[in-house]
Amino acid sequence: MPGGVREHVPTDTTLPPLDPFDGVPDKRYEVKAADLLKPGSGGILRWRRQATNAPIVQVEDAYITGTLDLRAADLKYLFRFERCRFEHPPDVREATLLGLVFRKCWLPGLKARNLRSRNDLRLIRSIVEVGPEEREIEETTVQRGDDRERGVPNAAVNLTDAVIDGSVVLTRTTISHRHGKAIQGDRLVITGALLAYRMVANGEVRLPGMRTGGNVNFSGATFDNPDGFALNGNGLHIGGSLLCEVDSYGPASERKRFSANGIVYLPSATVDSDIVLREAKLTVDQSGPVVVDAWKSNDPYLDPRPALVADRLKVDGNLELSDGLQAFGTLRMVNARIGGSLRLAGAEIKMARGRQAPFYDRALHLDGSTVGGDIEATSLRVPVGQLRLADVTVGGNFLAWNSMFLHPGRDAFSARRTKISGNLQLTDATVQGTLRLQGVEVGGSLNLCGTRITDPGRRTSSSFSLDVRTARIGRDVVLTEDKDRPFLAEGGVNLDGAQIARRLELRGAQLGSFAPHGIALDASDVAADEFLLTPAEPPAGRVILRRAHCGTLGDNEQFWASAEGIELDDFRYDALKVGIALDDDRSLDHRIVLLRKAMRGYRPGPYDQLASTLRAAGNEEHASTVGLRKQQFRYEALAKGFKIFGPGVRLWSWLQRSMVGYGYRPVRALGWLLMLLVVGSLWFGLGTDDCVTHPGLYAISDGKRCLVNQQDTGLQWNPVIYTADLLVPIVDFGNKSRWYMHGADNWVAAGITASGWILATTVAAGVSRMLRRDN
Repeated sequence: MPGGVREHVPTDTTLPPLDPFDGVPDKRYEVKAADLLKPGSGGILRWRRQATNAPIVQVEDAYITGTLDLRAADLKYLFRFERCRFEHPPDVREATLLGLVFRKCWLPGLKARNLRSRNDLRLIRSIVEVGPEEREIEETTVQRGDDRERGVPNAAVNLTDAVIDGSVVLTRTTISHRHGKAIQGDRLVITGALLAYRMVANGEVRLPGMRTGGNVNFSGATFDNPDGFALNGNGLHIGGSLLCEVDSYGPASERKRFSANGIVYLPSATVDSDIVLREAKLTVDQSGPVVVDAWKSNDPYLDPRPALVADRLKVDGNLELSDGLQAFGTLRMVNARIGGSLRLAGAEIKMARGRQAPFYDRALHLDGSTVGGDIEATSLRVPVGQLRLADVTVGGNFLAWNSMFLHPGRDAFSARRTKISGNLQLTDATVQGTLRLQGVEVGGSLNLCGTRITDPGRRTSSSFSLDVRTARIGRDVVLTEDKDRPFLAEGGVNLDGAQIARRLELRGAQLGSFAPHGIALDASDVAADEFLLTPAEPPAGRVILRRAHCGTLGDNEQFWASAEGIELDDFRYDALKVGIALDDDRSLDHRIVLLRKAMRGYRPGPYDQLASTLRAAGNEEHASTVGLRKQQFRYEALAKGFKIFGPGVRLWSWLQRSMVGYGYRPVRALGWLLMLLVVGSLWFGLGTDDCVTHPGLYAISDGKRCLVNQQDTGLQWNPVIYTADLLVPIVDFGNKSRWYMHGADNWVAAGITASGWILATTVAAGVSRMLRRDN
């Protein structure tokens, strides 16, 4: 730098303040940049004398012509320009300065690659605009057609590899470069903060690899680069928070939200505190060409038109995409790490609906991400698009009550294999499409009370509205009504293989189904402490409970009246929530009727299960009744199957039922014994034998019956005792082998003896509690 620098005094001190934004000013404001840099009285030490001896070069109300060339200069001065207009971009490349300030200035660009500033770099309320006649900002001294410097970006403000030992302030500044980048800050190092309140950038804001010691604040800023990246922060590291929210400075009517027309690109970024995009507006053209070459692929897991890309993002604090945020395009954060909570409350995300596979219509894409706190999506609105959270790990709760996810005919919410330490609450929500939670692990409860799930995606294998197959739930699955709002699953619920630690509750639920599957509830292999299956109306489809098991079963008549029946093979329950009293035969009969109607045919297992449950509760009589009815239904089914021999099967069934109750009513045999005793006594007492007409051949007793042996003449004839002796096996009362019987009497005696053996044995087994027909 030349020595002997002296003051520069303006030629006309009566001029009004310059308006640098009102085109090329009057010649009287002109100051040649070369004159500012000359030694002597026109030097750069002072153009306007300062009140102190501070090392500040301040220039006000000047139209600076020529190029202000400070390239590679090492000056211990702070340059402050206020209300100045520059003919050419100031050049401070590789310079070392005390500081650089532009306040209310107009610049055609700023070349600051490798700048070293010991204080702030400020562009406040200024305009940096590259006009159409300056489509390129030259980055080298000589640029010939055959030796142009490759890799040098075309940017209005170029801060590549600059180091600012302070803050960069871009408050209320407009930076425009329609044919290039608005800001280029690759590997920019800022020891302080980057403050850009209400900044307007027309063109890409490119900051990959940037490092800041404090916050990056774009609150109220407007980024406009519809054909590419609005903000490119690939791999940047922010020592504080990234703030892209509403700038509420001034009256409420002047509040201004952050908006980005183009992709906000933050892959591999690291933020030591929070990322806040409350009330932000992110927009990407969903019908235009795919801008980034790397995304021109048929990979179904790519999102070709995202509003936010933050793959592998690391945030130590919260990520807030909430409170009025509007995004037209995918919010993509694959494999991100969020130390705090992810807030989506009150946001709206929408996409253009894809027309052919792969559809590329994900509104939120969080595959493989980890959230240390909660995911809060209360009142989240997704008018079009899918929320995809496969393999996500959440350290807290997933809270999404009063939300709206509309993606009819496809998966509206997909969270396969996601792990949530707390609760998953999606209550009072409206979902059009499939809610797919296959394989999720929830430490607390899965609560969907009051949620309506309609118009699910239909596949050849299934058409469920809610898919919770193979899930692991630490407490309850709550699919119930909430006040006057029922839980509705228009396409049914699939819980196949789910493990629920406490309760499965369907109180007041409405379950439908679609052809050809027709399944309203698939709870195969589900295990829980308690089933509360009490829907508001009969399920409109088939209910499957194969191999399911619960400790307590609570049900109602609507459940058993399922439109397509219930499959109950190997369904086990240990107790009924509302037991059956010992004297309440009507309730038992009603339950048996419901059970039979639900099965649409004979199955022995469900009756055995009911009998086992009643027996475990000490209700042995009702358990026997269930077993008896099971055998009755069994023979009815056999009779229908045998057809020709059906009447014989029915007769045999009637005999068993009437005589011994299929073995479950052994006391009936005692009645038959008494009846045979009476009938036999009357038969033998009223009847006579023609043997009495041959006294020479037989010994006659009282002239009525004949003794077999002459030695038994002292034996008295008693028809009652004789009949009893025939009926009772083993025990001999001394009658049945001593009296002469022939003809019809002989056959009656033999029949009574055979019946006695059968009936007496049945009575003895019943009394000793040995006769059972549980199988």
